[in-house]
Amino acid sequence: MNSTGPLEGIRILDLTAVVMGPYATQTLGDLGADIVKVEPPGGDNLRAVGPMRHPGMGAMAMHLNRNKRSIVLDLKQPEGREACLKLAAGCDALIYNTRPQAMARLGLGYEAVAAVNPKIVYLGAFGYGEQGPYAGKPAYDDLIQGAAGIASLFAQQSGDAPRYAPVTLADRAVGLQAAIALLAAVLHAQRTGKGQAVEVPMFEALSQFVMGDHLGGHSFEPPLGPTGYARLLAPHRKPYATSDGYLSVLIYNDKHWQAFFDVIGRPALRDSPMFGTHTARAANIGAVYAFVAEVMATRTSDAWFAALAAADIPVARLHSTESLLDDPHLRAVDFYPEFDHPSEGRIRTLAPVGRYSATPTAIRRPTPRIGEQSVELLREAGYGDEAIESMRRRGVTLQPDPLNKDRDTE
Repeated sequence: MNSTGPLEGIRILDLTAVVMGPYATQTLGDLGADIVKVEPPGGDNLRAVGPMRHPGMGAMAMHLNRNKRSIVLDLKQPEGREACLKLAAGCDALIYNTRPQAMARLGLGYEAVAAVNPKIVYLGAFGYGEQGPYAGKPAYDDLIQGAAGIASLFAQQSGDAPRYAPVTLADRAVGLQAAIALLAAVLHAQRTGKGQAVEVPMFEALSQFVMGDHLGGHSFEPPLGPTGYARLLAPHRKPYATSDGYLSVLIYNDKHWQAFFDVIGRPALRDSPMFGTHTARAANIGAVYAFVAEVMATRTSDAWFAALAAADIPVARLHSTESLLDDPHLRAVDFYPEFDHPSEGRIRTLAPVGRYSATPTAIRRPTPRIGEQSVELLREAGYGDEAIESMRRRGVTLQPDPLNKDRDTE
């Protein structure tokens, strides 16, 4: 049985930083791809986000950069650019998430990279598509959440001020899109021998994410109604308050509703004009959810959970990020594996998603220190020891000291 994952043999040059790109490449690394992470001398900016035991090894970076090898290259120096191109020559794909103009200024645009490797997939995941008027504008998760309508959806539903989702929603949703796009283009290159440039713009990708739910009546021309999916925008579409807490409940299809009316002792509502059909409920969704909210407040969370589960009505207990650590299902599937990191001690991380019967995924490599594999990767690119030492002296690359020296100096 192959234990290295279904993407074994695919090598990806990773010029990404912060969340979106590293999430895409970690996903591919978890699936077995060899991820070569190119970092500036100071490392990926996210490495500075704590908590951390040692500089450059912040918690979020630890969860986004396992199954990768790190090489430091100062791409602003000609030798750094040359080394990057030599690495690209041996890779199936290159992915970056800076603006394309910045890559061009570094001499690492598509034409330059394709000149050394015509089969390479050159994927950029950045803010806005190059064909539109926003091309080249800076983009971050918060900005894209706002631009794609997510912040205003919160306001529309709650009647409160616009706000951002408290997760890096844009970065992670678009990161997955980037991983899919990269694999599709690599598969095409393997079939045809032809590489290509691919762009995955955050604004367009997240707008598709949002408007897939909310294009609504404007799906037709002329429009048959406003934008927006009423069920998702209903003010009472939120965890229901019980008499002593909250529960997540979704009474969705006719079977669920019939069972719910039995649970609350009101079977006559099955045939009411408001509740009798899916179409009727959808047309009155605000009032329907308000009714459920009123009823849910009459019993405890435990009582409701038992009754709804027994009736096969979808229900889930409400977790916080703290209680999620102790969820019995996640513990049973080993969602939080622990291991001893070579420099960071005992670490809890998140398991790769999905199970493969023939090519299981694994955490093959812990998150590297900044430049931990610089020498190893330069040798693979054809550099001799004297050339590597010269690059180190001039700050083109760096290799951290052995771990025992690091520990002795702390």
